[in-house]
Amino acid sequence: MKQFFLFLSFIAINTFAQNPPKPYGELPSKRQLAWHEIEMYGLVHFTPTTFENKEWGYGDADPKTFNPTNFNADQIVKAAKAGGLKGIVLVAKHHDGFALWPTKTTDYSITKSPFRNGKGDLVKEMEMAARKNGLKFGLYCSPWDRNNSKYGTAEYLKIYQAQLKELYSNYGELFMSWHDGANGGDGYYGGAKEKRSIDNTTYYDWTNTWKITRNLQPMANIFSDIGWDVRWAGNEDGSVNETSWATITPEPAKGMSVAVPGQSNYEINPSGTRNGKFWMPAECDVPLRQGWFFHPNEKPKSVAKLFDLYLKSVGRGANLDLGLAPDTRGQLHEDDVANLKAFGELVSNTFTNNLAQNAQFKASNTRGKNYATTALTDKNNGTYWATADDVHEAQLTIDLKKSTTFDIISLQEFIPLGQRIDSFMIEVFENNQWKKVYTGTSIGSKRLIKFDTPITANSIKVMLKAPVAITLSEFGLYKQAN
Repeated sequence: MKQFFLFLSFIAINTFAQNPPKPYGELPSKRQLAWHEIEMYGLVHFTPTTFENKEWGYGDADPKTFNPTNFNADQIVKAAKAGGLKGIVLVAKHHDGFALWPTKTTDYSITKSPFRNGKGDLVKEMEMAARKNGLKFGLYCSPWDRNNSKYGTAEYLKIYQAQLKELYSNYGELFMSWHDGANGGDGYYGGAKEKRSIDNTTYYDWTNTWKITRNLQPMANIFSDIGWDVRWAGNEDGSVNETSWATITPEPAKGMSVAVPGQSNYEINPSGTRNGKFWMPAECDVPLRQGWFFHPNEKPKSVAKLFDLYLKSVGRGANLDLGLAPDTRGQLHEDDVANLKAFGELVSNTFTNNLAQNAQFKASNTRGKNYATTALTDKNNGTYWATADDVHEAQLTIDLKKSTTFDIISLQEFIPLGQRIDSFMIEVFENNQWKKVYTGTSIGSKRLIKFDTPITANSIKVMLKAPVAITLSEFGLYKQAN
């Protein structure tokens, strides 16, 4: 009988040890987890502003100005896909107020242009091209409208919300509803040609406006300075800080009492807030060229620069949003297409071969066989290695079995249970001794550590610390492709 009870106790202890760790802090939603998987997408700017060679349109351009000679949505989307982008966010209406779909809310739209003889719907063409090529689709409709005579009045909010409803209802499931902080100023405003200021803490009624998003597009991540789902990185440089938490507690700008788009303290956005109030990861938006709109005198960023941006965005737990600017033909310039293709190949060739795939992993602690180190190289973000509840510091020793040269280390947490790891340190066994090569803090959905000089080693140690049980989903070792 005593042996029987000992057996039951063993089963109970073993079963308990197999329970998953308890969640820690704020957690990502289903839509946010899907967003993390995308990693890179494009933001397409194409309005009459393109044909005026300006960055921001004033709202006074004749609709006939919008007349691409050979618009090709498929060319734009295929170039994005070749660059490794997994989604497209189309600017359906920029600050100039020109709508790229046949809206019922204003005459200042594509219906008054020569495009498809006034019968076209550029939003639909981009959506169909994106879906045909396997990319997610999202939309941006600017709240500021430099053309609309009603802007600045209570009537305009109804117009803007009606535009969102049209976009949310007619173009399939969206992965993003993109918003920025442009909040009034000089404009055409139906011929008034004046400056109009609004109180952006109340004018757009974001709480109720974004309820429309939640109702009509529940899987669309809302992006702005303050989320709700994805926060602006705080710059248009394409990067976040080396320490960048997925959580944040938004703060109002200095002198303001409310944090809203265009009036938040975006200086905290590149780093986020450890144990912040909301899971709100960063988007690093940056144009492929110098400006968001096409300008003939500009050139696209080099492949080396794009790869560096990838490391400083995706490699720091954020996503990279790359601005794509069609020219007056309605296509991406050949230089842009070439650099996107070369960048996509560089990323793919670099991260296809995990040099640690056949390594032997030894953990100082393991929660149980369901959370073994075999999960670290199974290419499945749904599995993970974990420690027991009372183990908050642990060490992984990776025996590479042979001398291996690498210059990138990849770490991924199991983020459905929260961002748990506070800090980590990496050592390599080089010249018959252990040598510290990196210390870091945040990991999150993905952390890429790039070394300036390649390292050749037989073994690696990773020391991890957290306030709770540690989880790690994937470990990778890579050599940047040529």
